[in-house]
Amino acid sequence: MSTTSEKLQKVLARAGLGSRREMETAISAGRVKVNGRVATLGDRIESRDKVTFDDRPVTLRGAEETPRRVIMYNKPEGELCTRKDPEGRRTVFDRLPRLKGERWIAIGRLDINTSGLLLFTTDGELANRLMHPSTQIEREYAVRVMGEVRKEQVMAMVEGVMLEDGPARFTDVQEFGGEGINTWFHVVIMEGRNREVRRLWESQGLTVSRLKRVRYGNIFLDKRAKAGEWTELNQDEIDDLSTMAGLATRKVPELTPDEKNRWSRDKHKRRPVQAMRKPKAPRKH
Repeated sequence: MSTTSEKLQKVLARAGLGSRREMETAISAGRVKVNGRVATLGDRIESRDKVTFDDRPVTLRGAEETPRRVIMYNKPEGELCTRKDPEGRRTVFDRLPRLKGERWIAIGRLDINTSGLLLFTTDGELANRLMHPSTQIEREYAVRVMGEVRKEQVMAMVEGVMLEDGPARFTDVQEFGGEGINTWFHVVIMEGRNREVRRLWESQGLTVSRLKRVRYGNIFLDKRAKAGEWTELNQDEIDDLSTMAGLATRKVPELTPDEKNRWSRDKHKRRPVQAMRKPKAPRKH
């Protein structure tokens, strides 16, 4: 790590402990100490400082030392984009391969009723850059809409609609077939605000019955990851994401034999539980 000071939440995110937003929450909750003192938001640190997270020492790393892995996950409907759910519902993190000394950081979120492409990385800086509104990265969704969609409604959503949290618009809308309550569209949006795609359609009196993200930047959801499965992105794909984020490319570290075995087990271990069949009644003699 360089001798210049950096924001504490940025360094913690780079160490793989979570996103910057998650680290800001942890700092506010008093879970982080710097040189034995409880940290506060706004603190900056240098490489010589001693940092603990939940009283465990944190290994500080420079940006160039952070492993940059990225995986694509095909989220099914019904899963939450949170690490733990108080109600015990399934989360997207339940199915991901385990890491040692690092954490998967979600690049954006999808609501519980939305399926499709989610990206996760070990590099907090990459995640932060790709999610930041200033990066202007396209997100493409497949949308099934209930009701008849008129041309003027589509034009309104492209030109821009004022929602409760500010203006929003699609940069592109293409019809993809179907009719009546089963009409599909592909839409492109440049932000990741909460339920923004659904709210844009609702602003036109239309209801979205199915929503699936199919692209994030240059990364398309493909057959490598079926619903509930993940796959690791290759060097070229990660380089594309790095370039979009304005970061220098970095060689993806090869998995150690132990990691390969663990990831392989994780990939085949978590499958949806099949409903148990009722035992057959004993035959009467």
